[in-house]
Amino acid sequence: MSSALRSLIDTGTKLWLDSIDPDLITENKHLGATGATSNPIIIANLLKTGRFDDVIDELIANGLSADEIAWDLTDRLVRSAQQEFLSVWEATSGNDGYVSFELDPLLEDQDISHAQRVDRYVELGKEWAQGHKNRMVKVPATPAGLDSLEELCAAGVTLNVTLIFTEQQYVQARDAIWRGAQRRDTLNGFKSVYSIFVSRIDVYTAQHIPELSPAAAGQVGIVNAQRIWQKNLDFWADKNLPLQQEIIFASTGTKNPEDAPWKYVAALAGSDIQTNPPATNQAIAESSETFARQVAVSASEELQQEIDQHVDFGKMQEVLMEEGVEKFVSPQKSLLELMRTKCAAGSQG
Repeated sequence: MSSALRSLIDTGTKLWLDSIDPDLITENKHLGATGATSNPIIIANLLKTGRFDDVIDELIANGLSADEIAWDLTDRLVRSAQQEFLSVWEATSGNDGYVSFELDPLLEDQDISHAQRVDRYVELGKEWAQGHKNRMVKVPATPAGLDSLEELCAAGVTLNVTLIFTEQQYVQARDAIWRGAQRRDTLNGFKSVYSIFVSRIDVYTAQHIPELSPAAAGQVGIVNAQRIWQKNLDFWADKNLPLQQEIIFASTGTKNPEDAPWKYVAALAGSDIQTNPPATNQAIAESSETFARQVAVSASEELQQEIDQHVDFGKMQEVLMEEGVEKFVSPQKSLLELMRTKCAAGSQG
């Protein structure tokens, strides 16, 4: 393991990989990764490489539909990653070593009622969680996703709530999950995580809030994530649970080429989980950086007041959620179209 990544892990950060590429899983385990997460973008890009065409051809020959093939392969890739990290899950008694499986993003694109969408999230969440020790079911912090959380948690599903941009979303998700947890027979094995997106917030403020000073610009994502992290720490402090209920710092890859690749990694080092893109982990591994615990080091009161004065978090949430859902819906649609094309070619062959 590189000394830079070792120093990051030594601060108390759990390092997860933002990919389930089998090759990258192997590589990043050696770099210190103890878990992984997936999403429709990762799955679509991975299957488009052609590396899994033999498996796809086999599934076509077995008569599976395009939709069935896409989900079969997603399940296989997540299962493979789970196997890689199962020893971590066992060694930590279920506190680490997870791989996330995201539910169908097209639920948000279907012409169905809110109640039907909620019911479908619950149904799919239970189905894809069944029989898995170290799989987290990933549910978006959309209205229907949030309303499915209590029932899923009560049913024993281990949850990763994704696409969280604001404190409001986090509180809604956390409270729903805690209500569900208290309906369980036991809190042994209860684990939940909340994926707070970081860099996308700074992309938003750069585009929509030019009045921020140079000192505040590019810091909103960090300030927001630190606030939610502290809220999470405070809430669970007196619950005396066997396992940690953690924040995942997601979207930690920098979008501004002027920023160091580890800008967000460094600012949030010291606790909980970071799901870093492979390129971010590689850049850190090749660097001579030494990381220290920074997640609890708040920005100045003056800077925070400026951010609160200029940033309408409700409006930001609305815009980023719309963009976030679309970023998952579009790759899923293109993946299904790719599978349909392959199925058509296979049936003609």
